[in-house]
Amino acid sequence: MNEMNYPVNNDAQEPLYTKNPYSEAPLLQLTDLCKRYPGMGSYMSVFHINLTIPRGRIIGLLGPNGCGKTTLIKMINGLLAPTSGNVLINGLIPCPATKRVISYLPERTYLDNGMKVAQMVDYFADFYEDFSKEKAYEMLNALGIDSNAHLKTLSKGTKEKVQLILVMSRHADLYILDEPIAGVDPAARDFILRTIITNYNPGSTIILSTHLISDIENVLDDVIFMKNGSLMLYTSVDSIRSQMGKSVDTYFREVYAC
Repeated sequence: MNEMNYPVNNDAQEPLYTKNPYSEAPLLQLTDLCKRYPGMGSYMSVFHINLTIPRGRIIGLLGPNGCGKTTLIKMINGLLAPTSGNVLINGLIPCPATKRVISYLPERTYLDNGMKVAQMVDYFADFYEDFSKEKAYEMLNALGIDSNAHLKTLSKGTKEKVQLILVMSRHADLYILDEPIAGVDPAARDFILRTIITNYNPGSTIILSTHLISDIENVLDDVIFMKNGSLMLYTSVDSIRSQMGKSVDTYFREVYAC
């Protein structure tokens, strides 16, 4: 399958705020991006990816385990340096300025178990100037999460909800969510997806990595398929349904069939 370069959506609504002078640049641009880990010989975890991500989209980052999704996410966030190629966010390489416009949910919970939920809210509010405490408490109350509870007393699923609430309470340009609905029950998944689609800025973009495709495809605008570190496909969900006559989940299962 040939790589598809998806066009920028010029009709996407622009953000109502300006964080930097590079708003005319693509939100995210990857150019010949590669990552090779030490000791892995010639094998590349990410292999020559070229991709331009526009504003105002919800995008599924999909592929089997070990295909390079998390490595790609970490390079976009500036947590890993590329072996070669470039990552540009609003025209800038990853740096403190780009970290201010990306809200990142890692796959593993990183919250301090010794803190209370309210203390984590205060911490995020102090650290991120675009954080909304009002939005955070609205979501905590909607889920019935006690803000005075110590994190160590909460279940794994509740901790993941708290972490997602903290991430989605920012007014970011780019939200990157790595497996946000893994390990939670179906009812909680529905709430998390509602939280995602109702609490991000319409001029922002969400990149959502998950294996639970059937649970999320109804909220997606576009999908990225990765395999063996390479970009297989970047297209709209509507294109898959109209041209292939299949759901994203069904098409994914066919593409990645063993």
